[in-house]
Amino acid sequence: MFGLGTWEIVIVLGIALLLFGRRLPDVGKNLGRGIVEFKKGIKGIEDEVETATTRPSASSQVNARSASLPEGEPTKVVVQPPMDRTGQESRVSRIDPVE
Repeated sequence: MFGLGTWEIVIVLGIALLLFGRRLPDVGKNLGRGIVEFKKGIKGIEDEVETATTRPSASSQVNARSASLPEGEPTKVVVQPPMDRTGQESRVSRIDPVE
């Protein structure tokens, strides 16, 4: 592990214990929470990229529908509301804060 021997690791852990003392469990807990939140964020981005690449674009859907309609029929475009990561319809009001 990084070319450190057993004694070097013991010394580094001893210095960390002296510096952080009683706060060491809190530091570990906060570090763990940060890692979990980071992984959730990465997973969300991966899901968005996956759905964006697998879902056909709106223009190709309209072109496919209009090509299948008989001549003279009015074209009806259906606009779907945005979805969140869970597949639920996401609604944003004007009073919600923007992140």
